[in-house]
Amino acid sequence: MARDPDSIQQEIERARDALAANLDVLSERANPRRFVDQGRSTALAKLEDPKVKYGLYAVGAILALAVLRRLFR
Repeated sequence: MARDPDSIQQEIERARDALAANLDVLSERANPRRFVDQGRSTALAKLEDPKVKYGLYAVGAILALAVLRRLFR
């Protein structure tokens, strides 16, 4: 049984729209900017942790004292 040309055209349009939606999703997943933003937010969240923040302060203070000691020796 032959199909109506209008129904075939509608089916083609639905398939085209579905393909376009799938391509949009794939392009969003492969966006390198998304990975950079995600990494930045993860790093900032880690730096907000008091253990990490004060640990970095301590390391910086020790390095500063070592440099000053070396300069004035």
